[in-house]
Amino acid sequence: SSEPSDPPLIPQGPSMDASKKVDLKIIIIGALGVGKTSLLHQYVHKRFYEDYRTTLGASILTKVLAVDNTPLKLQIWDTGGQERFRSMVSTFYKGSDGCMLAFDVTDRESFEALDNWRNDFLEKVIPREQDFPMVVLGNKIDLCDRQVPKETASAWCKEKDIPYFEVSAKNNINVAEAFETLAKQALTTYKGIFESYLTDSIKLTPNDKPKKSCC
Repeated sequence: SSEPSDPPLIPQGPSMDASKKVDLKIIIIGALGVGKTSLLHQYVHKRFYEDYRTTLGASILTKVLAVDNTPLKLQIWDTGGQERFRSMVSTFYKGSDGCMLAFDVTDRESFEALDNWRNDFLEKVIPREQDFPMVVLGNKIDLCDRQVPKETASAWCKEKDIPYFEVSAKNNINVAEAFETLAKQALTTYKGIFESYLTDSIKLTPNDKPKKSCC
């Protein structure tokens, strides 16, 4: 049987309005080889590929989901982790609504690089509140040669007030939960900015006091 060309991706409920769909840009960053592309394909396509070529620059995948009765279209940017691409990758940060920091629990250096990735991102993104929507993923928990204890990663994240997820792209552990947590954070921030923008635009100035009506 032939599939319709544009299947309805979002279940329409009484409190869900497809016309109010929110587009959010999510970017995943981190050192070379931590499994960013694998995580992304596991989340979007529910598939794990053992061999990926190094991501050059960035590629984009989309995922449609609903969070708190709001239809979301996530535009997820997969970025290259090689040092020589760092300046190119940072040009993709602009306009992001959420950031996913990834490291490999079997690679201590990839964890130690998180500070640099996070700082680089926060410097380049349009300045907003410090609690920018962000999550950290410790990938490859399916492997036995672990170098970064869960407690170490959790402590780093707790200090910076960032949710931490131990994940496996290969065994699909906690992958969807991590992306959906970030999507929820990003949506909350998006709504807050949108509402404060609306509020600011309709605030009365002191000179706009209502005139007394005479009748």
